[in-house]
Amino acid sequence: QVQLVESGGGSVQAGGSLKLSCTASDYPFGMCGMGWHRQAPGKDRELVSAISRDGAIRYGDSVKGRFTISKDNAKNTLYLQMDSLKTEDTAVYYCAAEKLSYGLCSGSWNYWGQGTQVTVSS
Repeated sequence: QVQLVESGGGSVQAGGSLKLSCTASDYPFGMCGMGWHRQAPGKDRELVSAISRDGAIRYGDSVKGRFTISKDNAKNTLYLQMDSLKTEDTAVYYCAAEKLSYGLCSGSWNYWGQGTQVTVSS
């Protein structure tokens, strides 16, 4: 059973930094895309950043230049370095992953972590 476990959330002042981690178990890490999403109160869940199996990276417009996604295949861990945090970055952050089936990646987010809270205060 695939498990994604996030850590690293917390409270920080605006302008500060946090680094989130997502450790995967029972998952073919590096074989398919993974990403970070977030959901603020009263808002829809949105993609923050994603990295494909080939290493292609994309970011949401609101975090470009401030957040950096990376992964360590040897540690089965996905990271999100968040710098220059703003109050509007306050949300629950979720790690997600595509499913690998018969050698093909699903192209959708099939697995989700439980989320980690990030709170940015002014």
